[in-house]
Amino acid sequence: MPLNYSSLFLGLVLALIYVELVGISPGGLIVPGYFALYLEQPWRPLATIIIAFLTLALYRLISNYLILFGRRRFVFMLLSGAVIGQLWTLALPHLFSEPLGLKVIGWVIPGILASNLERQKILPTLGSLLFVSCLTFFLSKLLF
Repeated sequence: MPLNYSSLFLGLVLALIYVELVGISPGGLIVPGYFALYLEQPWRPLATIIIAFLTLALYRLISNYLILFGRRRFVFMLLSGAVIGQLWTLALPHLFSEPLGLKVIGWVIPGILASNLERQKILPTLGSLLFVSCLTFFLSKLLF
């Protein structure tokens, strides 16, 4: 599926408006736009959420031994999400006989989502992500 830059732009604008109105980030400003691109392939957003939770778990484990806050925390989350996502992509064909479509969305999306899951509570973040992604998806179908 080629990237639809109009949907990404719309997702960015809607996420910014949502943050300003509600005060909760929907997983990061660019994440809902990317999720909206793949809502017709629900396994991809699910795989991305799984990788974000694995990244969050790794962060919580490592943060007991390292001082990770601010930029260090964010970079750790981005790098960890990218590495775990790539390991996931390499291991997945060996785990299932048929392809399930459990591919991760992008390299940085799981890390950005994990960072927001750490900063905010999990349910408000995921609920906001679902709302803004669906709104972006339907508005982009309507407008574009």
